[in-house]
Amino acid sequence: MSAAGPQRSANAVPARRSAAAQPQAWGHSFERSHDRVSPYVLLTLAPLFWSCNWIAGRWLAHDVPPLAMTFWRWFFALVILAPFAWPKLRRDAPLVRRHWKALLGLGIIGIGTHNALSYLGLRYTTAVNGVILNSFIPVMIVALSWALLRERLAPLQVAGIAVSLGGVLTILSHGSLATLAALRLNGGDLLIVLAMAMWSIYTIGLRYRPPGMHVLSFLFVIACIGDLVILPMYALESALGLPMHWTVQGALVLAGVALFSSVLAYVFWNRGVEGVGANVAGMFVHLMPAFGVVLAWLLLDERLAPFHLAGIALILCGIVVTSRFAPAVSESPTVASLE
Repeated sequence: MSAAGPQRSANAVPARRSAAAQPQAWGHSFERSHDRVSPYVLLTLAPLFWSCNWIAGRWLAHDVPPLAMTFWRWFFALVILAPFAWPKLRRDAPLVRRHWKALLGLGIIGIGTHNALSYLGLRYTTAVNGVILNSFIPVMIVALSWALLRERLAPLQVAGIAVSLGGVLTILSHGSLATLAALRLNGGDLLIVLAMAMWSIYTIGLRYRPPGMHVLSFLFVIACIGDLVILPMYALESALGLPMHWTVQGALVLAGVALFSSVLAYVFWNRGVEGVGANVAGMFVHLMPAFGVVLAWLLLDERLAPFHLAGIALILCGIVVTSRFAPAVSESPTVASLE
């Protein structure tokens, strides 16, 4: 019996350690799994999840004001991330302290400012205007990459962007030049343009992510920063008479948005940009209206018209051309160059 006692005791310790290490083990397996996946697949899934956010937003429009939606979406994302990111964050604490300026900038721009401006802009403009302006992100990324980093695209890649942009405009104009010519901009559109500029800068700025920092701890840190930026704006929104109305269904939808549109979409986007570069990754934003059309057809019984199919075909053609002629991604500079 004395031999059996130590045997049971020795087996019990690893069992306890295994249970405690489950979140950390999940983090390792998660990182290994999407490291093996093509960056193009990751960049396709990110806009798919963001398109689901549009559908969820339509369901919650009457119960959740825009800044409340942003704040709680990222609050739930932090709750989901915490058990998996915390062990990584403890290990990466020296990196956080060393590169806090870059992390602060990415959190403010990519999560706080971008999301707040997007939701505020959509409150004063139409969804069509918002999507059209959103579709100029690839052009903005290319322009800013050239202005800030002197990066250029091959002529065929520029042609691919033009073809893909034409597909987006085909969908949004219903295939009618008259509809496109009748488009009118308003004050909310300026906020959307600023939001798109923030996202473009964030995408380019991902090259300054602290080298060696785990993907989950990186997202957790910038999400904390971004949600703290949104908090005073959310408080002001509530004080001005736009309170949030909690329902069980609304909370479940917000949790789903947090998991897919916040956690997974951002992780996939960040990894995709790392794999193919900002200029090529920006092209995949054009998949959002294409996915939006298909999801609305599947989930909301909206009609799928020939101009939808033509637009989707042009978008896919443009993405294939731009990706096919993409140059190899060079080593990203270290954050130290920013500090």
